[in-house]
Amino acid sequence: MNSSKPQDADVTPIQAVSKVAELEPNREAPAAMLTTNQGVGIVDNQNTLKAGTRGPSLLEDFIYREKITHFDHERIPERVVHARGHGAHGYFQVYESLAPYTRAHFLQDPAVRTPVFVRFSTVQGSRGSADTVRDVRGFATKFYTQEGIFDLVANNIPVFFIQDAIKFPDLVHALKPEPHNEVPQGSTAHDTFWDYISVTPESAHMIMWAMSDRAIPRSNRMMEGFGVHTFRLVNAEGVSTFVKFHWKPLLGIHGLSWDEAQTLAGRDPDFHRRDLWEAIETGNYPEWELGLQLITEEDMDKLDFDLLDSTKIIPEEIIPVKRVGKMVLNRNPDYFFGETEQVAFHIGHVVPGIDFTNDPLLQGRLFSYTDTQLLRLGGPNFHQIPINRPINPVYNNQRDGFHQHRIYTGRVAYEPNTLAGGLPKEAPPERGFVTYPDAESGPKLRDRSHTFLDHYTQARMFWLSMTQPEQDHIVEAFSFELGRVETVTVRARIVTMLQQVDATLAQRVADNLGLALEGQPGPTASTEVMPSPALSMIGTGNGTIRTRKVAILAADGVDVDGLKAMKEGLEAAGALTKIISVRLGGLVGAQGGPGLPIDATPKTMPSVMFDAVFVPCGPDSLEVLKANGDMLHFVMEAYKHCKPIAAAGYGVDLLRMTGIVQDGVPPQDGVLLAEKGGADKALAQQFVQAIGMHRFWMRADKMQIPA
Repeated sequence: MNSSKPQDADVTPIQAVSKVAELEPNREAPAAMLTTNQGVGIVDNQNTLKAGTRGPSLLEDFIYREKITHFDHERIPERVVHARGHGAHGYFQVYESLAPYTRAHFLQDPAVRTPVFVRFSTVQGSRGSADTVRDVRGFATKFYTQEGIFDLVANNIPVFFIQDAIKFPDLVHALKPEPHNEVPQGSTAHDTFWDYISVTPESAHMIMWAMSDRAIPRSNRMMEGFGVHTFRLVNAEGVSTFVKFHWKPLLGIHGLSWDEAQTLAGRDPDFHRRDLWEAIETGNYPEWELGLQLITEEDMDKLDFDLLDSTKIIPEEIIPVKRVGKMVLNRNPDYFFGETEQVAFHIGHVVPGIDFTNDPLLQGRLFSYTDTQLLRLGGPNFHQIPINRPINPVYNNQRDGFHQHRIYTGRVAYEPNTLAGGLPKEAPPERGFVTYPDAESGPKLRDRSHTFLDHYTQARMFWLSMTQPEQDHIVEAFSFELGRVETVTVRARIVTMLQQVDATLAQRVADNLGLALEGQPGPTASTEVMPSPALSMIGTGNGTIRTRKVAILAADGVDVDGLKAMKEGLEAAGALTKIISVRLGGLVGAQGGPGLPIDATPKTMPSVMFDAVFVPCGPDSLEVLKANGDMLHFVMEAYKHCKPIAAAGYGVDLLRMTGIVQDGVPPQDGVLLAEKGGADKALAQQFVQAIGMHRFWMRADKMQIPA
């Protein structure tokens, strides 16, 4: 490439470096003097150049023209899918060498921290849509390894709607806002999407996941990620092992209720973005473990489905997930556009030791990602944008094109050559990427293997693997989405599809839609399909309440000692607490003394932003809360959403007033009371345990609460 530095062509692998440090030369702090993009000082940035103070503006005003031209061109095309996203920097560290499976350098040494950048996203909506809509979430990780970029372009659902990439444009056209009126935004609850699903039976498994609580995560920090496809790991001896990639959150897998998700879309459309940002800023760094499902070619043939079918999973009860390393996100971006918006992921960005399979959906994505980045980022040099650059040197003969940043020297831009000493030379096999020599043969045809034709067994497995509350939520989701569909025949076709999954599911959805089932009844619960308990979200995690948000409802006259005791107990367990009152300012306790700072009112921080609620003692505080409709709604809404609620002394009367507590009736699960009030340590301990259980979905009377 550069004849003046021939020694660069034989550079050895670099030591691990920080991607954040590598970006440092590109950071710009505010300077003392305002200039044009050409470095010319600007004396007046408030007025255009005119012919007289009241005369016309002049075309020769190059300062104005440069400024407004840049402004006019500041927006690049948004992603066709995954437009709404946010990201963070971090690192990945393997637990032990994976040399028996792969030669990938970043999976060898437990002492090496590989820099990463992760972008979370929703699929359907535009950049201006809300975070908490029901949708698939993108979970894309860019590893800056010592051998180049590896992009694990994952989703929070392990399967997909279709089996072949040629169908992807049709799927996206169907799920996007309808073309005649651009409605709805960020939602699949419309005719064209469900029309497409109703005539695409291979989507049956994916649509079960999409109608589950997996599609409305509590936060990005509490959702899994899946590589979806089957990849290959290849070791130094050339031995191949099939692999499925998983990200397992250390905080467990938790979701929102559908009512919460809808409320948050209006109250705080940036809920997930804000959550990730604040967690990192406060030092509560999100963590995931990388898990691998490893399977040999011989064992692949023993499965009762095709491993190359992206609408299928390998149940963890058949092939356990081996947790091999941990990822930590510990730094927010400095510049959203320069980093999060311009980052370019590509499923084809792999390193030696990781290779592809013949999954027809994966094969199509290998073309699509480069093609879309060429348009979105303006040309073939998008890899030179700082966030996309690898941390190891790049040497090749690619030249020119839009946005070329490098200054090449010498006369040679081809290989092989003699004029530059033959540089750069091809990498030796032990240093470069070598494609796995999979034997392929067969006629040219447009067809699909018969092993791809079972569309309902795993959809049924997913349904049977859900707990009763999770099944209820799936029924409610189908009923809501199809209730927004105007075409009755489309609704009926979906119900017919659900009959192939489970007769009870189909009947419940049909009843809610006022439809009569037609044809033969579908499978019942006794039909021979083994459930996979690992698919349920309930009970995941280790009971930690780290970073859970707890609202403390209080007003002047509160029992400060009891409030502080609970607050300290929760925070010692890792929770984050906020004092919510009817006004801002300071909170005067019943004991007098300096006031406690109030964090927010229920208008700015409603119950849907919290995981639990505590009402401390204090007769005067109680009278203020009882007289405020927002406070009453706060506790009732939290109860309806099945969140843990604790109250002490007079605080119990607030729950009694709302009907959450009734004399002579034991409180529902997750409602904890200390009738005598005071600083009850036992109550704090019980509350911590309840919050660790996340929700109490089985509350029998939750639907009777008017919230």
